[in-house]
Amino acid sequence: MQVREAKTDDAMKARTMTEDATNQMRETVERIYRSESRQVLATLIRLLGDFEVAEEASHDAFAAAVEQWGRDGIPANPRAWLVSTGRFKAIDGMRRRARHDASLDELAKQLESATASIETEPQEDEPVEDDRLRLIFTCCHPALAPEAQVAMTLREVCGLTTEEIARAFLTKPATIAQRIVRAKAKIRDARIPYEVPAEKDLPDRLDAVLRVVYLVFNEGYSASTGSALTRHDLSGEAVRLGRLLAALLPDPEAMGLLALMLLQDSRRAARTSPTGELILLEDQDRSLWNQEQIAEGITLVQGVLSHGQVGPYSIQAAIAAAHAQAQTAAATDWNQIVGLYNLLLQAEPSPVIELNWAVAVAMRDGPSAGLNLVDAILKRGDLDTYHLAHAARADFCRRLGRTKEARASYQRALSLTRQEPERRFLELRLRELQD
Repeated sequence: MQVREAKTDDAMKARTMTEDATNQMRETVERIYRSESRQVLATLIRLLGDFEVAEEASHDAFAAAVEQWGRDGIPANPRAWLVSTGRFKAIDGMRRRARHDASLDELAKQLESATASIETEPQEDEPVEDDRLRLIFTCCHPALAPEAQVAMTLREVCGLTTEEIARAFLTKPATIAQRIVRAKAKIRDARIPYEVPAEKDLPDRLDAVLRVVYLVFNEGYSASTGSALTRHDLSGEAVRLGRLLAALLPDPEAMGLLALMLLQDSRRAARTSPTGELILLEDQDRSLWNQEQIAEGITLVQGVLSHGQVGPYSIQAAIAAAHAQAQTAAATDWNQIVGLYNLLLQAEPSPVIELNWAVAVAMRDGPSAGLNLVDAILKRGDLDTYHLAHAARADFCRRLGRTKEARASYQRALSLTRQEPERRFLELRLRELQD
């Protein structure tokens, strides 16, 4: 009896150890998925030449990793292993389906022959050593509609969900999904090449790419949903892509965007409390700001401004630099910032930029001036579903002692936000008004 119980205990321990090892490996693969999946997908798209096939191959490769790495150990180069495995699984899948479609067997042979000698990493003599950058330029091809370019790139290159993209565009997820489906079909049917365009074509293609990187950074700087204020993976990816773009084409706006992202990201450590609560710019501990990023960003801004021709990203970078150079909130040069927003509205008029300008005017001239401007924006209906517009109005009313109006605007903002730190901040403001 005791022997049987001992054997049962040993079997349970062995099973538990196996389950623990499997769970640990699954966690390892998930971690690698978070850090490498977009690069793996981009490389598979380069090798396989098809979005849908590459996406399926990527999923198959990560599923295989859970099983094989648990048995054989993690390879020295996980990304290369995943790309190679995904490629072979795509070819095998074509061969299996070739029983019903003979053309797929020929396609599989052509694909295997075409990719057999291709390295999974870009070659040393290639101008841009990053498949994601190739993929961005493919997604931003002029044959695609501008709104489809951005949606496609955010989904395929950076892995944002359709819901996250929809919030960035202030539109419906179904609309974004349709744009992505149509864009993929256009890339396939028009045989749009997977490549960085020739130098003479780069300027015409750069605007859409910069816009994509900017939206990715914004989602990382202030996440549209979730329990955290920021998504460092996205903001870090945007900065990395911004550096690649600036190195590829030293265009003033590419430099301006990189400067803007560095200056905004420099405040990351001061934007939340140790418990994850939101801290407004005026209340942040400026000693926590990243001085290296600030120095690099200001140097880039100065270089861009010396060119004489500045665009929207460069102007926004100059605004961020004005904030970064103020030693205290009280020392902020709001007159300069209002002037820069005036230039920005001329260069790129939009309701969101107008809202930011209204906030700057309120900081310079008082909350009453800001309230009049925000009310005019909301009266037009431009930002009725934008929670920050209602939050700004609530703050102006609170400062003016118009408590009932402030409470109503805070409640409206609260009903629109989907980010937990912002929700808690707005709820705190409401409690303060009740007290």
